[in-house]
Amino acid sequence: MKLNEWVGALRERNFRLFFIGQSTSLIGSGMAPVAIAFAVLRHGTTSDLGFVSAAGLVPLVVLLLVGGVIADRFPRRLVMLSSDLLRTLAEIGLGVWIFLASPPLWGFMALAAAVGVGSAFFNPALTGLVPQAVSEGKLLQANALNGLSASVANIIGPAIAGVIIAVSSPAWAVLIDGLTYAVSVVSLYLMSIEWTSSESVETFLSQLREGWTEFWSRTWLWVIVLEFSCVNVLIFAPMLVLGPVIAKQSLGGAPAWGLVWALEGAGAVLGGVVMLRWNPVRPLLTATIVTAAWVFPLVALAYRAPVLVIGLGGFFAGIGFTVFGTLWMTTMQREIPTEMLSRLSAYDWFGSLVLLPIGVAVVGPIANACGMKATIVGAAVLLAILVGVTLLVPSVTKMRAPEQLVG
Repeated sequence: MKLNEWVGALRERNFRLFFIGQSTSLIGSGMAPVAIAFAVLRHGTTSDLGFVSAAGLVPLVVLLLVGGVIADRFPRRLVMLSSDLLRTLAEIGLGVWIFLASPPLWGFMALAAAVGVGSAFFNPALTGLVPQAVSEGKLLQANALNGLSASVANIIGPAIAGVIIAVSSPAWAVLIDGLTYAVSVVSLYLMSIEWTSSESVETFLSQLREGWTEFWSRTWLWVIVLEFSCVNVLIFAPMLVLGPVIAKQSLGGAPAWGLVWALEGAGAVLGGVVMLRWNPVRPLLTATIVTAAWVFPLVALAYRAPVLVIGLGGFFAGIGFTVFGTLWMTTMQREIPTEMLSRLSAYDWFGSLVLLPIGVAVVGPIANACGMKATIVGAAVLLAILVGVTLLVPSVTKMRAPEQLVG
């Protein structure tokens, strides 16, 4: 099989430029949490690190809906370029500050908030830009390539940051993260995409309400968003909060837990490769079913199975996660009119993220009250029930990909 059949989307100039910039900035994004964590903990506490993380997450969630409207009112490429310019300045500024002195907690929080603001405007615009950057026949492949680059970045970004911190300083890793955003700025600047959305005299609030009406009118859309709002909590709250504790107690500590996530990342990469050539007939049916793969690593973790068993579950869950993401993004881009796409994408992002901070905060107390095994098994059971209920929705299971693109 010729390489072009796998990565033909990269032959198109606009998508190639976008892919280069996005892939580079994703590596930087993978470096940032490690670099900033060690920079904060050099003089701060675990609580300080939590405050910094929250400072980046809160503006992201709060401003997503605003970002969606802005990306439908103005050229998406310009919105993304401006967002990445803000993130470039914030990360480079933080890196320089760490070099010169030890920033106070408020300094870390303020610059983390700036990055969160940039992401709130960037993410909805990205969903709408991809269909403008690639031809219809290559849309699924383009989303698969984006998912593949994100999976690879999630593996190598933290590793690069760890090496840099070990041999020098967190400041260098933060600075390099800022420079990766700058690469994205240049790539977006070089793209040639016409702004084809019709001019609107509607007010901001009118467009926001119109977005909600359109969102609610598509049952398949709000059902999947509602499902994933809960799924994110049921998967990541136990894995991020309880997983490290179990690993420390029973599995061999940080190296063992790192292996579990590395195998999940490897599965995500394989899932991206699979989606370069696979376009199932019923995309949302397939996407919903593969989400259930997370039941296996959760149950294995709850019963403290050997590390390789948990990791194998994570590997298949990683495949499912990328398959879901690729099919979901492509379906939205095909089924939603371009002039509404960023607003509805913002509702998707908002719904998917809004419960996660709460879930992460309460899973610890729940585990203290009910026990870790019961908490994680309960999450796995609820996840399976959610998938089953979603499969009862006809507009989810009957959605079909365009016949000429199925393969």
